[in-house]
Amino acid sequence: MPVDTPAPEIRSRGQRLLVPLRRLVATWWFRQSPSRQDHLATLGPLISVLLFLAAIISAFWYLRNEEIERETESVKRDTEIAQQQIRLRLIENQEQLVRIAREVVTRQIDAHEFSAQAQAFARERPELTHVTWLSARRERRSSVGAAGFQADGLMTADGDDPSMPMPNQSNAAEIAFEAAKERRQPIYSPPFTDSNGTTVFQLHIPLIDRGGFAGVLIAEYTVEALLRYYVPSEVATRHTIAVLDARDQTVSSTVTPMPGQGHRRASLLHDVPLAPALNGLVLRGQGWRTSIGLISNTLFWMVLALAGLTVWMLLGTWRHMRRRTQIQNALTLETNFRRAMENSMLTGMRAMDMDTRITYVNPAFCAMTGFSEADLVGRTPPYPFWPTDRREENARLLQQELQGRSPSGGVEVKIQRKDGSQFDARVYVSPLVDTKGKQTGWMTSMTNITEAKRVRDQLSASHERFTTVLEGLDAAVSVLSVTPPELLFANRSYRLWFGADPAGHALLAGGHLLGTTSRRGPLDDAGAGFDEVDDYSGLPAEALTETGSDPREVYVESLAMWFDVRARYLQWTDGRLAQMLIATDITMRRHAEAQAAQQAEKAQVTSRLMTMGEMASSVAHELNQPLTAITNYCNGMVSRVRADSIDNDALMAALTKTAKQAERAGQIIHRIRNFVKRSEPQRQPAHAADIVEDAVELAGIELRRRNVAIHTYVAQRLPQLQVDPILIEQVLMNLLKNAAEAIDNASLPTSRRHIELRVVPKHSAEMGGQIEFSVTDMGPGLPDEVIARMYEAFFSTKADGLGIGLGLCRSIVESHQGRIKAENLYNGSLVVGCRFAFTIPVTITSEHLRQEAAGAAQRTEPTTP
Repeated sequence: MPVDTPAPEIRSRGQRLLVPLRRLVATWWFRQSPSRQDHLATLGPLISVLLFLAAIISAFWYLRNEEIERETESVKRDTEIAQQQIRLRLIENQEQLVRIAREVVTRQIDAHEFSAQAQAFARERPELTHVTWLSARRERRSSVGAAGFQADGLMTADGDDPSMPMPNQSNAAEIAFEAAKERRQPIYSPPFTDSNGTTVFQLHIPLIDRGGFAGVLIAEYTVEALLRYYVPSEVATRHTIAVLDARDQTVSSTVTPMPGQGHRRASLLHDVPLAPALNGLVLRGQGWRTSIGLISNTLFWMVLALAGLTVWMLLGTWRHMRRRTQIQNALTLETNFRRAMENSMLTGMRAMDMDTRITYVNPAFCAMTGFSEADLVGRTPPYPFWPTDRREENARLLQQELQGRSPSGGVEVKIQRKDGSQFDARVYVSPLVDTKGKQTGWMTSMTNITEAKRVRDQLSASHERFTTVLEGLDAAVSVLSVTPPELLFANRSYRLWFGADPAGHALLAGGHLLGTTSRRGPLDDAGAGFDEVDDYSGLPAEALTETGSDPREVYVESLAMWFDVRARYLQWTDGRLAQMLIATDITMRRHAEAQAAQQAEKAQVTSRLMTMGEMASSVAHELNQPLTAITNYCNGMVSRVRADSIDNDALMAALTKTAKQAERAGQIIHRIRNFVKRSEPQRQPAHAADIVEDAVELAGIELRRRNVAIHTYVAQRLPQLQVDPILIEQVLMNLLKNAAEAIDNASLPTSRRHIELRVVPKHSAEMGGQIEFSVTDMGPGLPDEVIARMYEAFFSTKADGLGIGLGLCRSIVESHQGRIKAENLYNGSLVVGCRFAFTIPVTITSEHLRQEAAGAAQRTEPTTP
């Protein structure tokens, strides 16, 4: 049989099992930091109070919900009891009426006997208002009122009684009558108000005689009587039972409200249909909670207030402990930070008491002097790190510092290391004050400035050298602050030309500072009447100092000098934004350039004159043709006039031809005059086709003399050129004349005696949009050494040439930012011609390139000599 274990033994076993758990908890607890232990110890009571408060609230909530459920079940039960009582009564009445209807149909009773049975039936049922027998044609056969007597005034067809079914109407009685007639079964009518203002409903029992409809028995119930007599008194005492219609309006209730007041809606409701009528009436049970709500419970609020107070006190304690922990941690961090800062900083720190006895030195001070902390703490002046020859001076400086008369920038002293070497140091002294505001000593900081002094001396020497270089420059260098305009620096050349006036800087900057807007005032032509508005105000100086400006040339009228000015923004030593200008005197260069331009212009005119001189015989031959024609026309007209053999029409035709020949000669002379006349170079918008037409017209004279044909092709819709048309025409004339001379001198056959002149648009990534003029001949070409040297001045392959033609052509093309080149054309290794081409930059669009590609196959008819 089993043996019971004694209770002490069970207790000892439990204790042995708890020992490892306690040990584990203790180990975990002691591993936590003290601040975390305090934190957890504070959170324990807080959590306990919160759990207690949650348990109390849950208990109140549970009891309240349980009470609501009990009350809800009671309302439901009483409502269903009332429904059952009314249902049983209505079913019982329906069965009695069906029995009476059966006897009426079988002729067992007549109208008199029906009245007797209906009277007995109505006396025992106070919920009925009347029982009526109607025929199929709605004729009253008999009607018994609620008191059980024959009621002659009930259910008459000649009145407006709502209880009487009337044909062709839609009242409740008629609806029930028709339904009973159609369905051949008992029908309950919808509720309605009778002639007395009482809410009633009817039960229609159909009378079926040998399969035909013979009428109905109508029993009319009052809703109020059903509630009064068939709702149990104990149910009416506990809860309110009401009947509601389809619109949720109260028809009748076991509780009658005070006059002028409506029914107060209950908190607990239960609805069931009024069976077996099922005519839209609803039986509603209403109940109210007998106890107060959870929120209105005084005990609940007392418990909640006490719990809140406890939580607030615990939170206050927890916050106080946390603040204390934070202060302790901050103090520890501050102490560690100060100690780390003192140990890691390069500045030596030394503390002295009021008797100038050293009480503390940091590692940096010991490293500077070479003495250990034990060698310095407790020492009084003279200190061991004072040089022997400077002890009196250092003692005087120390007393001056202790009296507060030392400069704010510190004092420079000599310090001697333990090994005897010395260094320069800067010493700062400040009072050492305790927490009560009382001075307890002095704190001294010492910095080694030996290297700083060396760098400062080097910087001073470098600055002096730099200043010497700037002063020796021939260019004017000036620096002007943007706001306010102040001349910060000016070298010797600037002072020599402009003095110390910042207006010279503004004059070199073009009348105003770059980045400012000058607004002329009523004063000036001398530059004193304009206001400067800084457009760069508020912008970061770092961004502006990265930008510069293009060099530009400025003429200073007062000095009659030209300057090449370069400007740049920089940040001055004090952080201000300033503008630096370097102005170089280029007066001599401008004079030389002007003379070179004049010489170039003279060379161009000379070249054109030489060209026309070389073409003089051709021009004379060209002019001789129209002049000879004019002479012949005039002689012919004179002869015919003398012979009186010419009429007016013939005379007009001859004069017209003579005028055309004179116009042709005038055009030749006009083109030659425009070509050779001396004028200033002037760039203007020009069309390539017009330039080519003029050049070909003049060159054609020489080409026809040499029996050389020319083919021209000019692309359509080329953009306008911004050039000097005469100079470009001169280049084309020179190239065409050279090509014709090369062909004629080589005595080439007629098949190779032609020149092609093409003008087409080009575009390259390097040069952009360009118009290319090319002159191609079928001559013998040029040797490589001639191509290498043909642009040199005074180099020529002609016996009577001056060697300035092609060089001048290149100068003209390059002055228009273009390029010129020459190349031989090869058929295998055989030279079959030469091609000269030059380009003029323009803006080329994709439309120009497409039109050039579309018209590449088209050529103009050749011009034959």
